[in-house]
Amino acid sequence: MYGKAPMKIFSCRSSRQLALKITGELGVELGKSSVTEFSDGEFQPCFDESVRGDMVFIIQSTNPPADNLFELLLMIDAAKRASAYKVIAVIPYYGFARQDRKDRPRVSIGSKLSADLLSTAGVDRIITMDLHADQIQGFFNVPVDHLFGSAIFAPYIENLKLGNLTVSAPDMGGSKRANAYSRHLQSEMVLCYKLRKKPNVIEEMSVIGEVEGRNVVIIDDMVDTAGTLVLAADMMKEKGAKSIRAFATHPILSGNSVERINNSAIEELVVTDSVPLINNSEKIKVLSIAEIFATTILAVNSNQSISTNFVF
Repeated sequence: MYGKAPMKIFSCRSSRQLALKITGELGVELGKSSVTEFSDGEFQPCFDESVRGDMVFIIQSTNPPADNLFELLLMIDAAKRASAYKVIAVIPYYGFARQDRKDRPRVSIGSKLSADLLSTAGVDRIITMDLHADQIQGFFNVPVDHLFGSAIFAPYIENLKLGNLTVSAPDMGGSKRANAYSRHLQSEMVLCYKLRKKPNVIEEMSVIGEVEGRNVVIIDDMVDTAGTLVLAADMMKEKGAKSIRAFATHPILSGNSVERINNSAIEELVVTDSVPLINNSEKIKVLSIAEIFATTILAVNSNQSISTNFVF
């Protein structure tokens, strides 16, 4: 029966540190695997132990470069060909998720293509966190366990014991997420409206709501260039905000994003270890998601409910 097969946990190269934390929480050893690299850049993952009849969990975030996604696909394929009972992809950060629709003519829907590739490789289940858009779950024909960063962010915010708290979203797309935090924390809420002409470039932004004298926390699923986040924070500071903190599950932090954050009105940026933090700063605090993923993996393996992992 499902859940009775032995459980084995493996990792691709990019998420190995997080995988070690997760297996540490579970009190098990990380499965043995290796990667053969050819001189032209081609690579071939390999399981260095038997997975026949096992529940195989493969941990890998699919942040750029595309090698991270492709390595996960190859590992899934290898597990299926090695007669694994079930293969579950644990994808803390699901890359290409910003490509969730045709927002202009003649573009791809990369998140749907990634879902199709994972299904073709043979994945039986997906465990992920804070998808850029909730509807991406519908791109899969297999079960998706969608976890939320609120499980660690909400208690952290509560422990700050901030008075005059206001929750904000850096754009209209994050209004649902910000509203959930606002209701849970029983706080005020403001929104930011931004106008883009091309990716990563903001032409105009305005704040909808009152922030004067308020302690503001900005909630988002990811921080890439930090352009939107910094612009929103600086604008709120100009409008009289007392303090500004930001919470983003996935710290992509490309380009000169850390420099932007250091020079901004943001007092603290709190992120998770869903992707390796390449650039760090005294303003950036990392909270680990290892425990929530460990308990979810254990629940999936034993065919138990995962609803206890949700704060709201």
